[in-house]
Amino acid sequence: MNPERILKLVLQINGAVMASALFAVFLPRDWMAGIHEWLGLGAFPEGAIVVYLARSLSAFYSIIGFLYLVLARDVRAFAPLIRLMAWASICFGIGTVVIDLQLGFPAWWTWGEGSFIFMYGVGVLWLQGKMKYDEGNN
Repeated sequence: MNPERILKLVLQINGAVMASALFAVFLPRDWMAGIHEWLGLGAFPEGAIVVYLARSLSAFYSIIGFLYLVLARDVRAFAPLIRLMAWASICFGIGTVVIDLQLGFPAWWTWGEGSFIFMYGVGVLWLQGKMKYDEGNN
């Protein structure tokens, strides 16, 4: 497979996974609490703001996922935006590790989540670097 096809596949897989967060927007609070506790994060906090933030973040992840699916349709035409999103992922991955460490999240969560987001961005940039572009484009 060539880098362009791999990049397209990576964007499609990540987009589909992220877009699937849409289901969490509609999860009952009790289900959210159960998942939270099952993950070993303790008792689910009370308050409307917690559910609001969980639903809002799920919706945001879903929107970004659908964006990745659109970007995957033409990785050459959308190369500058894909590059921007890759750099945003790198920064977000670092920020996520910092936040998770400050909040005392389990190590498996902190390093799994933040490292994955960071490496995703690095991988996308690497694949873009391997693509052959016409003279003067991108």
